[in-house]
This record gives sequence, C-alpha cells and structure tokens, in this order.
Amino acid sequence: MPDHPSPAAPSQPAPRPVPAWALHRRLYDWVLSLAHRRWATGALAVVSFAESSFFPIPPDVLQIALTLERRARAFYYAAVSTAASVLGGLAGYAIGWGLWESVRPLALKHVFSQAQFDRVSGLYRQYDVWVVFAAAFTPIPYKVFTIAGGVAGIAVLPFTLASLVGRGGRFFLVAGLLYWQGPRVKRLVEAYFNLLTMILLGVLVAGYAVYARF
Repeated sequence: MPDHPSPAAPSQPAPRPVPAWALHRRLYDWVLSLAHRRWATGALAVVSFAESSFFPIPPDVLQIALTLERRARAFYYAAVSTAASVLGGLAGYAIGWGLWESVRPLALKHVFSQAQFDRVSGLYRQYDVWVVFAAAFTPIPYKVFTIAGGVAGIAVLPFTLASLVGRGGRFFLVAGLLYWQGPRVKRLVEAYFNLLTMILLGVLVAGYAVYARF
C-alpha cells in the first residue's frame, strides 16, 4: 500500500512587531537587573546621568532595588542619584545650548516630540527657571526641560540650583520612605510614585503661594 502523505507542517505566524511599551518594559527589567551587579552603584550613577538627557527609564527603579537590599545606604544612593542626575541635566543643557541644530532631527525622532518641545519652550517663556524644579521633582520628562533650557538660554546657576533641589527632593523622598518603611512601602512607591510626587509638588506650590501672598 502506498504511504499516506504526511500532513503539511503548520505555517509559522509572522512575528509581530514589538510594541513601544514592551521595549520600555525590557529596558525597565534590564535596569532592575543592574542592582545585582558588583558595579551597581556605578550603574545607578550612569542611569541617573543618562536619564537627564536621553534615557527613558528613571533611576528610581534602580535606586529602589539597591535600597531594599542595603537600607543602611539609602541616603548614599539618593546622593549618587542626585549628583549624577544634576550633572546629566547640565549635559542636556549643553546639548541644547551648543549642539541643538546638529542633534535636533535625532532628538525629535527618538527622545521627545516636537509638540513636547514646543510646550516646554512655552513654559520657559512663561515661568522661567521655576519649571525646572517642577520637572526635576515630578515624573514630567526631565530631559525635555534640560535640553530646552539650553536652547532657551536659561541662566546656568538658577538652572543648576533648581535641578539640585528638585532632583534631590525626589530621590531623598524615595530614600526616606524606603529607609523607614522598607519592603512594606515598595509596592506603594512603585504603584503610586507619580501621584505621590504630584501631591507633594502641589503642597510645595501652595506653600510658596501663601508665603508670597502674606
């Protein structure tokens, strides 16, 4: 008897393109994995520096992981994040001040949109250096403000001080919560970090408004 023909192998589905959120998730997981390397503190500094000018994942991810493993160094990690982030902000400022025309096509394609840049430029015209503090402290993309600050020619010293206060407030807030509460606050910080920083920013703005009024 003739052999029965073997059934045809099922065709393999064409690979789906990786959505943008998945790529960011991979970056997030990669940053989180750096906490288990011997050079984790150096990685924290590099991520903090890079996030201020082009990298999409905030350094809080790595800072939280390191702090949960070594709570006694919570404020040391916050200091590393702050210093490296402020230096990265100055690098972003320098890009905007001296290299914007050269890097503009690349930045608008891969780092932020023209609409974001235009909105931030408008905020600088309206509020000057105060927007740097808001961007440094909250989840607003800090990199847009550092580069746009250089393009706008904001004075370097106020820019640096606003970055230092905003970034330091953000990273030391995370350090304090984790130092005193440890793993119990981890889920709260990760799930509601954006909301917590926006609430605290609102409190600070309201306090300043009262002070300025009276």
